[in-house]
Amino acid sequence: MNLQMTYQKLPGVAVVLCAMALPLLLSTSSAGEEAPVASARWENISDPVIRKLTDEKKVIAWPGTTAGIVADPASGDVYLIVPGQGLWKSADRGANFERCDGSAVGGRCETGYSLNADPAGGRIACFMLDGPCAMTLDSGRTWEPMKSVGRNWDYAAVTWPAKEPKNIFAMRHESGGEIYLSTDAGKSWKQIGKDPKFAAVGIFDETTLVGARGEGVIRSTDAGLTWTKVSDLKPVGRVMRVYKGVAWWLGAEGLITSKDLGVTWQQQGGRVDASLGPWFKDDRHIVVAGKKGFFETLDGGETWKLAAPLPDGFDVPMPGWFSNCAWDPVHDIFYASRMGKPAYRWARGK
Repeated sequence: MNLQMTYQKLPGVAVVLCAMALPLLLSTSSAGEEAPVASARWENISDPVIRKLTDEKKVIAWPGTTAGIVADPASGDVYLIVPGQGLWKSADRGANFERCDGSAVGGRCETGYSLNADPAGGRIACFMLDGPCAMTLDSGRTWEPMKSVGRNWDYAAVTWPAKEPKNIFAMRHESGGEIYLSTDAGKSWKQIGKDPKFAAVGIFDETTLVGARGEGVIRSTDAGLTWTKVSDLKPVGRVMRVYKGVAWWLGAEGLITSKDLGVTWQQQGGRVDASLGPWFKDDRHIVVAGKKGFFETLDGGETWKLAAPLPDGFDVPMPGWFSNCAWDPVHDIFYASRMGKPAYRWARGK
């Protein structure tokens, strides 16, 4: 129905009633999920970076444009990957970017978990495909390179709660399910297994790992030598996150959590169709994303509402893949980047 035309044709009281109903029609969907505010829109934030590189005759690697984005949850700074041209940082909500990695980072992000930010803020690890990988512990001022392994990684988990995060559990790209462990922040790697069904990773310390092979959560206490199934709940998020001592994971039915280093897992609230995130303002205000867009909860996952759609032409063809999404909880801004497409922001901020 053309709401504007119908509104114009209604006289008198009917016009008032329609004016009252119009915001409701634009803010709720048939599924009961709150739809994005009609006036909000996605804004391209990567074109100035691309123009700068083009003017300097710099070669942007395949697939072109951008391929990765992440937001620092403490500062709101946003970091953007340009394929083959490294990591670019904006401290003004995506208005201006400067390269920040000192050539320590290259390649592109294959998944929405390739850029892994500490949920507490200030630290980021870049697990790149077809380029060098590195970690920063000081918001991009200095970088620690990682040793390359083949074409590198699809995604990896880091022991961010540690004062010095040294332990990393990673999935190598197109390797038939090769999983690797590092205990020195990526300076060396040890292959600890190979299983084509292995589909998600999590780490608590140098010996305590969790993962998923489709049938539920599995756990190892001997650095991946042996595994034990500990839950029937099925993770779909590629990387488990630890926030304020609690392990959070996106599962097939919504968020799942563990408070005992992965020994037991519980369903946390209601169902949400997502495979990217979670990102936290606190343990009640959480955002996730998936093929239908960004979803938000204000009650720790009990209820969810659609906060923003994906930009036009973006998709998530399998859980966590190709599209990168991020949320800045400081300024309430959503970000999105996909291999070969521009990067965008959707600002709801105050």
